[in-house]
Amino acid sequence: MLEAVKILGVPQIFHCHDWQAALIPVLLRTQYAEDPAFRDVASVFTIHNMGYQGLFPPDTLPLLTLPWDLFTISRMEFFGNVNFLKGALVFSDFITTVSKKYSQEIQTMEFGFGLEGVLRSRSSTVTGILNGVDYDEWSPGTDRFVVARYSPEDLSGKAKCKLDLLATFGMTDSDLRLPVLGIVSRFAAQKGFDLIAQIMERLAREEMIIVALGNGDKTYEDMFLRLSRQFPQKIAVKVAYDNAVAHKIEAGSDMFLMPSKYEPCGLNQIYSLKYGTVPIVRATGGLDDTIEHWDPRTGKGNGFKFTDYSGEALLLTIKEALRAFRDQNSWQQLMRNGMSKDFSWDASAKEYIRAYERARQVRGVSSDPRAISGNPSLALV
Repeated sequence: MLEAVKILGVPQIFHCHDWQAALIPVLLRTQYAEDPAFRDVASVFTIHNMGYQGLFPPDTLPLLTLPWDLFTISRMEFFGNVNFLKGALVFSDFITTVSKKYSQEIQTMEFGFGLEGVLRSRSSTVTGILNGVDYDEWSPGTDRFVVARYSPEDLSGKAKCKLDLLATFGMTDSDLRLPVLGIVSRFAAQKGFDLIAQIMERLAREEMIIVALGNGDKTYEDMFLRLSRQFPQKIAVKVAYDNAVAHKIEAGSDMFLMPSKYEPCGLNQIYSLKYGTVPIVRATGGLDDTIEHWDPRTGKGNGFKFTDYSGEALLLTIKEALRAFRDQNSWQQLMRNGMSKDFSWDASAKEYIRAYERARQVRGVSSDPRAISGNPSLALV
């Protein structure tokens, strides 16, 4: 790729994402370090999930024509393997991740997956920038997949979406007065499904309906299928990936569940806010950054969150949300609080411009912010 851009046009900045693009910062500072074409070129590296690092055996280095001196603990060696992600963390000029909280968490042993020391050594060049969302695609006022559109000023369409959602899951005889808790997720322990499994039998007996869409770990797929047979009017599941149904869940649910063990950013809780579907989340990563716990005394907050990674903490938080749902006047205030939030790309884009400026400064290049923001010379990888 670096040879190709010599022909296509050398950018001011390479913005690389995750381990699959991690060799570009490595190459810029090793094989191409003396190449005048790249002397002033900066690199920004974004981590979307520290759990995926790109580990390969040592003989990968000569296959990629990379020198053996990279196979050291201060560079790319990681417990006897070559670690692509580590290489990017060592050689990039600036490092971002997808939420403020996650940028702090990955510098700890709990969330760093063995690379927390590398990140702490570079903490002055690590920042978190929240992912933005596309409100043209995810908004109850424009959504093409829902039966009725609605807004903070007129919430009446949400009841129709709820009825349609239950029909989509074959729950036409369910009590419409019960709150619906929606789940759209990969079924995996990282997403908190081990906690859900701990409390699912008790949840099934609460005054609520659960609809879930997703696939993944067979243990959790089987759990939902078994419980949907046992409680056909309370629990329903579609083991699949289905974008249209995902939209229906966001629009038709009253609450949305994301009890993740860790969550670099998360998008569904942001979608849920816009749809007036109140998120219930664990206070980690982007979930903690975007959700403020509801306080009925002040009328502030946009969801519910808990800290301890335990089934009991999750159950208590769901029960708190169920109690709040009984007061529909304050619940509508809670809905509108979430719907008023703006997590579009506008604010995030400005933060990326600042990150690009910082990366250029690391390279010793003075940059005009107007030039970068108005006509960026940028390669996204």
